[in-house]
Amino acid sequence: MNEKKESVGHLLAVMTILVWGTTFISTKVLLQSITPVEILFIRFIIGWIVLSLVYPHRLKVKQRKQELYFAAAGLCGITLYYLLENIALTYTFASNVGIIISIAPFFTAFFAYLFLKGERLKPQFFVGFLIAFAGVFLISFNGFSVLKLNPYGDILAVFAAIVWAAYSILTKKIGEFNYNTIQTTRRIFFYGLVFMLPALKIFQFHPSLEVLIQPTNLFNILFLGVGASALCFVTWNTAVRILGAVKTSVYIYLVPVITVITSMIVLKEKITGIAVVGVFLTLIGLFISENRITIRTKEGLKDGQA
Repeated sequence: MNEKKESVGHLLAVMTILVWGTTFISTKVLLQSITPVEILFIRFIIGWIVLSLVYPHRLKVKQRKQELYFAAAGLCGITLYYLLENIALTYTFASNVGIIISIAPFFTAFFAYLFLKGERLKPQFFVGFLIAFAGVFLISFNGFSVLKLNPYGDILAVFAAIVWAAYSILTKKIGEFNYNTIQTTRRIFFYGLVFMLPALKIFQFHPSLEVLIQPTNLFNILFLGVGASALCFVTWNTAVRILGAVKTSVYIYLVPVITVITSMIVLKEKITGIAVVGVFLTLIGLFISENRITIRTKEGLKDGQA
């Protein structure tokens, strides 16, 4: 891979995670007056509109099979992931959700092993996985024992991590189609919004314009729609296209640090000693598994690349 191009991929991944690490905070603030499904649908409508304005060219899909990949990516990466994440935030700390979501690279590696050719899991993958899950347990135990929170939020966050891993594999496949990234991201948003329509009725989608235009709510919904959705999905999908699904997903390791710090500053959430230990165990486990994939290529063996 071209060294300059690879550097761009790493830079885009870091930029994306720096923004995504704070989205839990914005969502938590909005949840005080707006329902999860209202936040989700509005932010991606905004994102879809922004991408349409930036690059108003229709995507002409060459094969029907490719359209199925777009639909599956929209279902996993937009509808299911964000519904699970937003609902989880109504039950548990933003810091809990951010940390648990960081386990997504493990599931990404596992799915890559199953569905991407030439990949093999190393023993340290399983060691890191167990250590990280021990950290997640401590984080969840902290919330349950200290604040008597409903543990369903933590469980939903784990499911969110799983569907995000599926999305990562799908976007890697979509990147191989060689379409414009803005166009492909917009198509994924479209399917995500379509699959979200049944949830609007189930969860009673009745947004209030008066509530939405309040300065704090307006700033946060625009941040989620323009920055975290339109911009960051393009940069993330580009990074996946350059680096691969597994290698890019490693940057999710940074999410817990960013989320915990911003939770303490913005939401005044208290982080106990047990939670700190859980954070370190999670990050250590993820770090141990960083070199978990061996790729066989014509040039030889390469580690940690999708």
